[in-house]
Amino acid sequence: MSSPRPVRTGLVTVLLAVAPALAACSSSGVAPPARADAPVVVPGAPGQSDPPPPSRPAAEAGPVAADVRFAEAMIPHHRQALEMAGLAAGRTENPLVTAVASRVADGQRPEIAAMESWLRALGRTPPPGHDHGTSDQGTGDQGTGGYGMASEEELTRLRTARGRAFDELFLTLMIRHHEGAVRMAAEELRQGRDRTMRTMAQDVVSGQQIEIARMRGLQRRPG
Repeated sequence: MSSPRPVRTGLVTVLLAVAPALAACSSSGVAPPARADAPVVVPGAPGQSDPPPPSRPAAEAGPVAADVRFAEAMIPHHRQALEMAGLAAGRTENPLVTAVASRVADGQRPEIAAMESWLRALGRTPPPGHDHGTSDQGTGDQGTGGYGMASEEELTRLRTARGRAFDELFLTLMIRHHEGAVRMAAEELRQGRDRTMRTMAQDVVSGQQIEIARMRGLQRRPG
């Protein structure tokens, strides 16, 4: 019997509903109405410069570079996970491995859509496709190569594997892939300021750590 799929659709549903509205506000050039509790900036006397506006608390700060980097890196990272998950059909005879692949698809496809909508609301174009990493895990200062991404050679081996050989390689690559996503999300939680991206990062950390434990359990099962 397959493990229950974690329910993680609430945040993604809200993101998909809110992002188009944000984009509409941005493109129209119309500023949203001021909040009732918004601070009022009083101009200085004639001949004096206006005082600087009060700074917003960090919790209310807008997106910073780390938030954008997180979304733009996680989208192609998720896309490669979807590609690997899509190979399970017809290559594995293990229903537990099939269940892992299904959870990857069900969880990460809507997250990609949500992050794409978030980027478009900022006026940015989501990255196309996905970049293949290297077989070593590296530091990943650029792109996603150091965050568990499979190389083209590894993907070729996965495409040609069948049965038990597929299961072993799939679990090895997907565990490494999930570990890389957790590291990316942890960086967002340390450096990011946008509430939406930080919430998604927290979901990635908690959800993918659970999946890593499940997959390691499958690796330890007798054949």
